[in-house]
Amino acid sequence: MLSLRQTIADDLRTQISTGRLKPGERLPSEVQLAARYTVSTPTLRNALAVLQAEGLIEKIHGKGNFVRRRLRRLMYTGGALTFLDPAVHETVRTSQLQAQGALSALLKVPQRTPLTEFLWISHEGESPHSLARIYIPRDLAPAEPPWCRHGKAELRTPLAEIQEKVSARLPTSEEASTLRISTALAVLAITRVSTDATGRVVEAALLVLPGDRADAIFTFQHATNEERTEV
Repeated sequence: MLSLRQTIADDLRTQISTGRLKPGERLPSEVQLAARYTVSTPTLRNALAVLQAEGLIEKIHGKGNFVRRRLRRLMYTGGALTFLDPAVHETVRTSQLQAQGALSALLKVPQRTPLTEFLWISHEGESPHSLARIYIPRDLAPAEPPWCRHGKAELRTPLAEIQEKVSARLPTSEEASTLRISTALAVLAITRVSTDATGRVVEAALLVLPGDRADAIFTFQHATNEERTEV
């Protein structure tokens, strides 16, 4: 026998799949839905959480629950994100801070070293697509826009090496709120550290890509015998 939560989720899911509830449409308020299904508000919210975890609805703070539009997939390759649709746009917010704790270790700089942080978010229409926090030693930060594009900073120094660590995990509450996804939906977390020819870390980036819309491709080129030969 289905629980009340499952029954409500099934009914709303059917309305979405049949087009009775259309992409971008606002659902009735939680109070109205609870009254319609004659359940408590917590039970109703549990049902909505099921649909949010499935990527069918999204909750926008202060506005309500909406049927989620199908978002384009993201491609992470070559140290940057690729968007296949011109409708995807990017916003960047900068702030100044000092290196502390794990951030100090990641950038290999002393505590309190001045840094510039770029909070980068991609959007498709009004829906957030992906986010990244990019940290650069302040003396290397670009003085004028564009500060970063496709989740990658516009650095003033050539790179010698890029190391990337990829893991799947659940989003933090802040990440879930920013991306309008469920805390039960796994994300692809990429930590990218870029160094110059002297070995100095010139950029550290923390990217968060929702697991239901992101692919990552890594290509490795092997040197031939001729390229390995020392002259």
